[in-house]
Amino acid sequence: MLPGHKLTILKELTANATREELIWISGFLAALTGDLSAVTKQEPAPAIATAAPIAAKKITIAYGTETGNAKKVANEFAAKAKKAGLLAKLVSLDQYRLNDLAKEEYFFTVISTQGDGEPPAAAQKFYEHIHNNGFRLDNLKHGVLALGDSSYPLFCKAGEDVDRQLEKLGSNRLVPLQKCDTDYETETQQWVDAILHSLNQTATVIAPPVVAKKTAGKKTYTGVIAANTNLNDEGSNKATHHIEIITEEETGYEPGDALGVIPYNEVAVVNSIIGLTNIDATKTVTWKGEAFTIRELLYKKLQVVHLPERVIEKYAAITGKQVPLRRIDLADALRIYPVKNVFQFEEVLQILEPIAPRLYSIASSPNAHSGEVHLTVVKNTFATGNGTGQGLASSYLSGLPLNTTIEFYIHRNSLFRLPEADKDIIMIGPGTGIAPFRSFLAERDATGATGKNWLFFGEQHFITDFLYQTEIQNWYQGGVLNKVSLAFSRDQKEKIYVQHRMEEEAADLYNWLQQGAYLYICGTKDPMSIDVENTLLYIMQQQGGLSIEEADEYLLQLKDEGRYIKDVY
Repeated sequence: MLPGHKLTILKELTANATREELIWISGFLAALTGDLSAVTKQEPAPAIATAAPIAAKKITIAYGTETGNAKKVANEFAAKAKKAGLLAKLVSLDQYRLNDLAKEEYFFTVISTQGDGEPPAAAQKFYEHIHNNGFRLDNLKHGVLALGDSSYPLFCKAGEDVDRQLEKLGSNRLVPLQKCDTDYETETQQWVDAILHSLNQTATVIAPPVVAKKTAGKKTYTGVIAANTNLNDEGSNKATHHIEIITEEETGYEPGDALGVIPYNEVAVVNSIIGLTNIDATKTVTWKGEAFTIRELLYKKLQVVHLPERVIEKYAAITGKQVPLRRIDLADALRIYPVKNVFQFEEVLQILEPIAPRLYSIASSPNAHSGEVHLTVVKNTFATGNGTGQGLASSYLSGLPLNTTIEFYIHRNSLFRLPEADKDIIMIGPGTGIAPFRSFLAERDATGATGKNWLFFGEQHFITDFLYQTEIQNWYQGGVLNKVSLAFSRDQKEKIYVQHRMEEEAADLYNWLQQGAYLYICGTKDPMSIDVENTLLYIMQQQGGLSIEEADEYLLQLKDEGRYIKDVY
């Protein structure tokens, strides 16, 4: 209960306040206590009280997305804003006219972070524009919602960069930056509601501050390895593992989603680091507020291979050595530029970043493989200065014995989704790009979808590298697959890839698109997806009699309609 003198002050403050001022006061007090419910659960004001200030406001909602989550949030934001009477323009950042930014009054961005703290490809031009151009945005009011994954060291960095740069250019932050983890629904709704509440005030009222709540983190699941089989036959240059995980938990994944897993370091690598430092592996240390033994920390938590330059720079500062700023394994750094003692090594442990999760397209269908999640993982090998290296995650997963318990999470990809059951689809997925299309075909088979299905698949050799051959043949013979176009690059003198099969099927491919088919691409970004897209543009020119510019417009139209969808890496 309030003391008497404070209650008197509060009564005097609210005695002659308008309804809008009372709403603002409640929001301000809620923000001070960290409870936004008073803001987000406000009943909408009567039309006579809010129509005038809201109708005068135009806002732009721009999104930069890689997997579709930012687009989904932005769409929901726009719908809610329009329902509240605002004039809301919704646009993807790759289609936003950059010169319009200086003309905006209210500009809100929903942007994800990719890779090593980078913006998504669709937001790259906008990102560069605000960082490289000398202009002012003194009349702008903005808000940024950053989507990310807290398992990565540069969590939501792209959103942080955009928010900071807009402020540097003179823009006023209407609401604080909101950073969201993979479970983002609660935070996004609070952010949207806080903005709408702010815009609902009169022009002279300052928006209440929003206290960004701590992210709820991601939902993790536990499963058991039920199968781990090399799909390549003897004599292949590759080892592609089909992995089945059984889980009793309801994951709610959909075809097109990915599974996220944090791999462990190789025991031999950990032993090498311990041997180079002579540290007691059983000693307990604190890292990011948690206690671990040295061995446990090195094995399960810390990235010790391919250290980024920002970590190498810190390593050099600790050791006092002239370490070249290039990616290097911790073991090599310790061998060439050793620490002085175990105490210095404990300092090094604190600058190391967590092992970043790896994402793998799910290769199973929730309707066809109930209680299971399947992956298609190729064991990654590459040349190093010391010989041959292996990808951390692919080696970890492909080496998991049966009955091993594994933790994982589901990475939603709301862009890479099957269309309605009666729509036709074209799937282009060489190599492990086949994974989501196995999910698509199994799902369409299990649900009795009536749309036609056409698969383009490519690998090196028919005999040793035809992944999921029996299933694909069965789907074709059973009518689930209407067309299959195969490209085995090294079975003849001239290399043949999926784009060559596309050219051979140009007339039919263009006809499917003209009749409304959806086209999906999954696999390596460079060069595969680039070659496929260039071939697609050529087919449009050849079969449709289009100019280069008209073919570009046609492809853009397919993107806008959600009929040209890529999941590349």
